[in-house]
Amino acid sequence: MGTKPRRATTRSRATRAWASAPPREPQAPVRPLPVPDPPARRPASRRRRPGRAPGRLRPASRGRGSSRRSTRRSGTPRRPAAGGFQRPAGGFAGRPGGGGRGRGPGGGTAGAFGRGGGKSKSRKSKRTKRAEFELREAPSLGGVSVPRGDGSTVVRLRRGASISDFADKIDASPGNLVTVLFHLGEMATATESLDEATFEVLGTELGYKIQVVSPEDEDRELLEGFDIDLDQELEDEDDDVLEIRPPVVTVMGHVDHGKTRLLDAIRNANVIEGEAGGITQHIGAYQVWAPHEGYERAITFIDTPGHEAFTAMRARGAQVTDIAILVVAADDGIMPQTVEALNHAQAANVPIVVAVNKVDKEGANPAKVRQQLTEYGLVAEEYGGDVMFVDVSALTGKGVNDLLEAVLLTADAGLDLRSNPNKDARGVAIEARLDKGRGAVATVLIQSGTLRVGDAIVAGTAYGRVRAMMDENGDAVHEAYPSRPVQVQGLSSVPGAGDTFLVTEEDRTARQIAEKREAVERNAQLAKARKRISLEDFTRALEEGKVESLNLIIKGDVSGAVEALEESLMKIEVDDSVQLRIIHRGVGAVTESDVNLATIDNAIIIGFNVRPDPKARARAAREGVDIRFYSVIYSALEEIESSLTGMLKPEFEEVQSGVAEIREVFRSSKFGNIAGVIVRSGTITRNAKARVIRDGVVVGDSLAIESLRRFKDDVSEVRTDFEAGIGLGKFNDIQIGDEIETIEMKEKPRV
Repeated sequence: MGTKPRRATTRSRATRAWASAPPREPQAPVRPLPVPDPPARRPASRRRRPGRAPGRLRPASRGRGSSRRSTRRSGTPRRPAAGGFQRPAGGFAGRPGGGGRGRGPGGGTAGAFGRGGGKSKSRKSKRTKRAEFELREAPSLGGVSVPRGDGSTVVRLRRGASISDFADKIDASPGNLVTVLFHLGEMATATESLDEATFEVLGTELGYKIQVVSPEDEDRELLEGFDIDLDQELEDEDDDVLEIRPPVVTVMGHVDHGKTRLLDAIRNANVIEGEAGGITQHIGAYQVWAPHEGYERAITFIDTPGHEAFTAMRARGAQVTDIAILVVAADDGIMPQTVEALNHAQAANVPIVVAVNKVDKEGANPAKVRQQLTEYGLVAEEYGGDVMFVDVSALTGKGVNDLLEAVLLTADAGLDLRSNPNKDARGVAIEARLDKGRGAVATVLIQSGTLRVGDAIVAGTAYGRVRAMMDENGDAVHEAYPSRPVQVQGLSSVPGAGDTFLVTEEDRTARQIAEKREAVERNAQLAKARKRISLEDFTRALEEGKVESLNLIIKGDVSGAVEALEESLMKIEVDDSVQLRIIHRGVGAVTESDVNLATIDNAIIIGFNVRPDPKARARAAREGVDIRFYSVIYSALEEIESSLTGMLKPEFEEVQSGVAEIREVFRSSKFGNIAGVIVRSGTITRNAKARVIRDGVVVGDSLAIESLRRFKDDVSEVRTDFEAGIGLGKFNDIQIGDEIETIEMKEKPRV
């Protein structure tokens, strides 16, 4: 009987044919094929495993499909597949079981699907070794590793550099440096500009010596990137091309000692009426002519303000000057600004001519001035020194010509005033302002070369072409030679007082230099902080709600006044809980953009000799922005200091209000112990805070005068030398001879 075939839907053709065929007759059993004997095993001393190279003692790791698993547990060898063969030593190249390029010379890797296994645990990767080396060589602070210096490694950073800049210098991760700085108590981001003190803290921790590049070196390196080397230009100049130039004289001294009036007498023009409060607000540069040895000689004068707020402007005046005239009033003598001006001149190694002014005034004592200045190293010629003293009167004009003669004699005696006029101009911007009709106007002093109309110029962060030049009298000038002060028009913006300027070959070069300078200045301004608060102090103050901030926007008519006001504001001493932030400063009228910024940051706008335009005034009224206007810097400083003081949390101090001596102790079952006292000083008031003092030691504190009586009457206070009865509530530890001291808390005035 045939076998019923199965469903052939998924079976092969051979299977279906077998299923449909008739059954066969039974046959004799088939004899199995002979199995070859396994190869003879070597002796134990010479035995090696399949896939292993000779001479290797370490056994290979095994995985699935290894040669040891190729035999059954019973010891019977496997039969080879039909039509196949068995490879000695097991497997093909690269497959489990060895025999090829697996792991090791013999390829004995243990990996799934014929893939090589991982490296042995006894061997480390290069990345692991490098990480361990860096971790061993670097400090670990906050769980991060940072490359470490040896304590003498110098890292040069620009002003306003960020953590990212520092990280690039030492080949570190900015994020790791942020973590290190956080654990040092400073909170900053990777791109935030930091000040020099913060970098010094970080550098000390990591073993680096931080060197912040000075503004002069920074600008020199910037110009070298444009193939401009001013120092090399001076060295390459021959004496044949140098010509004599007029001396540049700076008038310095104490406020109200008559500097501007003296300059007025020299120029024979009245320039003092335009100054608010009779105090010079801007630097003015003028050139006058004076007879000397039969020739008319030119002298350039720079009038620096005498108020201490303009220290930076006066310092710049000393940098560009050849001779300093120190004006000292004969009646007042040496004053603080006199010493300050003297220090600036001596630091710049500038010869000094002393003008003793107001000699016509009652009480004038020129000899006293000479004696006082001797203490500062200025010895008059009549005392055997080398400093020329000239008695003058700016009011009457006495001694003015003698002063000019002394200036020229000093210049000829010890100074080599020569420069090369036959090259592109170099110089300094003395002052700058924004004129409504002419745009940015800068007063510049040419130090070398010749400035011409049409030259491409860059002054600080401003650039442009010279459209017009005028002298101090308003007359047009086409060429300006060394030591000549002129007003320049055509700049894109207002340069800062003291910024250097130079002429370039192309407008593009001037623009690129200005843009790079602007970026450097912006980073430096970001790094300039009012007072940096440590992380712990900031967190504590923030939690207690003690952090207050006064935001200011400063606008002025000239850049020097704006900078001087900013420097003065930064010197205001207030508590650490109040921060003064100057979020913007600029030259020109208060604009609508300034009002918008003040609205966003809740700032106050300070206008110094400027006014807002109509749109700005309307928007300020609509947004409620406070705009303050000043013409004298004294008023601005006083009001802002008062505002800062008012923002401080009130501080209280303990004040003694009265002292009473206990003469008798009365015991009451209802009120406890009652002290019979006599008031020794002050006034004892009911409900006042009190303490009990015995032999100079406080035995009871934080008490209160709960009851106060004179005889049988309740009273509110008892004055000195009167007797009274005092009840201190539940406090009964009182004895005869004790003192009861009453205190009150009064607000401590700010100083």
